[in-house]
Amino acid sequence: MTEFSANLGFLWTERPLPDAIRAAKAAGFDAVECHWPYATPPADVLAALHETGLPMLGLNTSRGDVSAGDNGLSALPDRVSEARTAIDEAIAYAQATGTQSVHVMAGFASGSEAQATFVSNLVYASERAKELTFLIEPLNRYDAPGYFLQTTDQAREILTQVACPNVKLMFDCYHVGRTEGDVITRLKQHRAIIGHIQFAGVPARGRPDQGDVNFAAVFEAIADLDWPLPLGAEYKPNGDTDATLGWMAIFKA
Repeated sequence: MTEFSANLGFLWTERPLPDAIRAAKAAGFDAVECHWPYATPPADVLAALHETGLPMLGLNTSRGDVSAGDNGLSALPDRVSEARTAIDEAIAYAQATGTQSVHVMAGFASGSEAQATFVSNLVYASERAKELTFLIEPLNRYDAPGYFLQTTDQAREILTQVACPNVKLMFDCYHVGRTEGDVITRLKQHRAIIGHIQFAGVPARGRPDQGDVNFAAVFEAIADLDWPLPLGAEYKPNGDTDATLGWMAIFKA
């Protein structure tokens, strides 16, 4: 049976994070993950995780100054100090809450210097917390034009340069489906370097039983790859989250 993780960056966002964790448990999710939990004391998150028995699979490094257009810092050559402060912050929060992985956000950049900076910061992260998994995620060019990391092939090249076993690919079926086509083929190609899998309907980023990608086939393919972790439901609900969860009964069967 396929297991699912609720991404609380999109689901139950009207609730405080500890209450969103409880809502995920009540809805039948097997794990949770989040985007930027830093406004919530980690002790409150840890208490909710212990209460529900759900693991926290991942969180993101800070985007930086969002009002100035930042969307991550770790590929920006002139902001290495800020990027490493954000990495340290994410590591500390993950360690305090038992979170398993940290998504290191690259930011808007391009070129060889940006790539060298990203590689250096990822090595820094890896060495700071070898017990954690650090993830890099390609974002599609429609939602995040100018984002440094855009394709799974580019991510593979970076991971080869990083050469750290605890730095892996965040494979988001939504982003891959928007820009690279055959999600199942890409999953099979990159299985060995994937650290987490997320999904949402393509192209609207809604619930997975709507859109152009056949997620019944995708989830079956993932099961055939012996994937061990819950899959991250990172979709944007159209209205009340609980009212959008009919897909779980279909895909958990």
